[in-house]
Amino acid sequence: MSGPSTPARPTMSDVAAAAGVSLKTVSRVVNAEGYVSTDTVAAVKAAIEQLGFRRNDAARQLRQGTAATIGLIFEDQSDPFYSTLARAVEDVALAHGSLLLIASSNGDPAHSQTIVDAFTSRGVDGLIVAPAAGTEPGLLQREAAAGRAIVFVDRPVPGVDADTVLADNVGGAAAATAHLVANGHRRIAFFGDDPGVFTATERLAGYSRALREAGLEPDDRLVRLAAPTADGLDDVIGGVLDQTDPPTALITGNNRWSIRMLRHLKAHASRAPLAFVGFDDFELADVLDPAVTVVAQAPAEMGRIAAELLFRRVGGAEEPIECIRIPPRLIVRGSGELPGPALA
Repeated sequence: MSGPSTPARPTMSDVAAAAGVSLKTVSRVVNAEGYVSTDTVAAVKAAIEQLGFRRNDAARQLRQGTAATIGLIFEDQSDPFYSTLARAVEDVALAHGSLLLIASSNGDPAHSQTIVDAFTSRGVDGLIVAPAAGTEPGLLQREAAAGRAIVFVDRPVPGVDADTVLADNVGGAAAATAHLVANGHRRIAFFGDDPGVFTATERLAGYSRALREAGLEPDDRLVRLAAPTADGLDDVIGGVLDQTDPPTALITGNNRWSIRMLRHLKAHASRAPLAFVGFDDFELADVLDPAVTVVAQAPAEMGRIAAELLFRRVGGAEEPIECIRIPPRLIVRGSGELPGPALA
């Protein structure tokens, strides 16, 4: 039988919330640094006494303008996009002499909230979060209000004011669609992630925009949004590709959808060849026959920028909140250049 659980040690954020002040103000009181009014000092000390707070190494490093520990939360550790992003964050953390804690939510917003609780109870000075679809803003709002530095990457959380680093999903999907149109395709299918995922809806919007700009009306029969790990995807794909008036080209909305699509196409090789552009690059895409044309994001750049923003906030930067969108680039390799009927 296990014994009783040990209560989490109170953090500076807990003190800040109890005293109704910012995390930075608590740090000044704890470290006797900078001016704080007499009434505020009294309120902070009362909260410290009430909660039984004791200063730790993280607080001492915060006084010096660096973070002892930061946390990174993302969806799927096996996804090459996130593993590349995490490596870039780790490099920046090491350059600041800081420790990085990493955890994946597996796309579960409740698990993501549990990780946030676990990280903050251990006194992390800041969080970089790639939020799971459906993440409720409440806990993150409270952490931000208490002065915890937060940066979102890949996806925002509506209602939480925090720096955000995104890919230009709309522009990237529009570029992929326009590329297929320029190569003679007029019936272009789109297969994207679950509609609750921010990037899926943005990429669908870019696809639809580019069709309209080319004078083509989007056709709902050519669009499917579903998690690339869902059951029954062969039937979903076949329902689009085997129509009476089938598409001659397709776009996949992320690297996992691209791999899922390639397996389906290999298993149904008797179909007419389809032009194909994938959103996200992926390993071995350049050695297939034909090699896969992709809209490549910049996960390393996104991770680096997110980490640098976080360390600036931890260090006390008070500039306006930023939303930085990084343009992806179209890499032409062959699959997206198969000519369509309009070039015949």
